[in-house]
Amino acid sequence: MKFSEIQNKEGSELNEMLKNARIKLGQLKFELANKTLKNPSQIKPVKKEIARLMTALNNKHLNI
Repeated sequence: MKFSEIQNKEGSELNEMLKNARIKLGQLKFELANKTLKNPSQIKPVKKEIARLMTALNNKHLNI
């Protein structure tokens, strides 16, 4: 999801999306540790999405 799309969402929706992204990252890391993850490059986009969501939440919190 693009940052411009994320900025238009409400804070509660962003928190929910962040929670889901963190759960997904945890699952991917668990699969990587168990060597059941077929494509380790799936982790990087999830980390980037988490960063985008956190940036948007911080901007909303600071009213920028």
